[in-house]
Amino acid sequence: MINKNMMTEQRNKESEKLDTFSVHQIIQVMNREDKTVAYSVEKSIPQITKAIEAIVDVMERGGKLFYLGAGTSGRLGILDASECPPTFGVDYDLVNGIIAGGDRAIKTAIENAEDDMAAGEKDVMSLVSDQDAVVGITSSGRTPYVIGGVRKASNIGALTVAVSCNPNADLSQYVQYLIEILVGPEVITGSTRLKSGTAQKMVLNMISTAVMIKLGKVYGNLMVNVQATNEKLRHRVVHIIKEVTGVDEKTALKYSHSANGDARTAILMIMFQITYEKAKETLQIYNDHFPNALKSLKQ
Repeated sequence: MINKNMMTEQRNKESEKLDTFSVHQIIQVMNREDKTVAYSVEKSIPQITKAIEAIVDVMERGGKLFYLGAGTSGRLGILDASECPPTFGVDYDLVNGIIAGGDRAIKTAIENAEDDMAAGEKDVMSLVSDQDAVVGITSSGRTPYVIGGVRKASNIGALTVAVSCNPNADLSQYVQYLIEILVGPEVITGSTRLKSGTAQKMVLNMISTAVMIKLGKVYGNLMVNVQATNEKLRHRVVHIIKEVTGVDEKTALKYSHSANGDARTAILMIMFQITYEKAKETLQIYNDHFPNALKSLKQ
């Protein structure tokens, strides 16, 4: 049964006559409401900070990150996880998205899957260890699948975080770190793919980006770990090499080829006039933390 006391299920007074609005009026009210999301996220920055710092600690010790959700929340977790390997050059199993209903639910709505608490427990048990971090994502904060999975993760000793859009969410009582983004009623009552989904996407962006920066996958604001898997990214690698080292296009392209498209390795080879093997060895010593590897060679 829907709890009318939940913010995400209340009616938005700004859109009560939505069906009578023109297209221009519809998107105006949506835009006004969307503008409030960033401010809602801002209020939760202290909560988000603590959660990210804890996740970084887990991953520095070799743990993995799992997002757990149903419906829109689950798809957002999968989206964020899937972007980490090409952007930050990490293994595909380092950041993972788990969705109620399995892979079929990525494209097809399987609405009753979110009600299966036992399935959430089972999915977590099959993938998560006590060395990992689990972020449960649910707008309502009471999705049984997510509660079951997060509760199981807590029981086995994994780090647990809740991302929800209601105050005092049920999920929050089962985690070590809670993040509650209070975006208020949706333009279409209960349609949490709107403001709630936007807020969740912003928080997941913060989590994965900040974690990867702290793991040494970014230098300055350059994605030095980017994987040159297509023409656009190959050009980006060359541009990054030029930006960091100051060499010309021809030299950057030459070293990019010599480093097999790895910007970090090429940069170290140029800056310290070392071999490909020495550059790779240095990165391995520092667990692929590029700033630390660079600092060690400077010393």
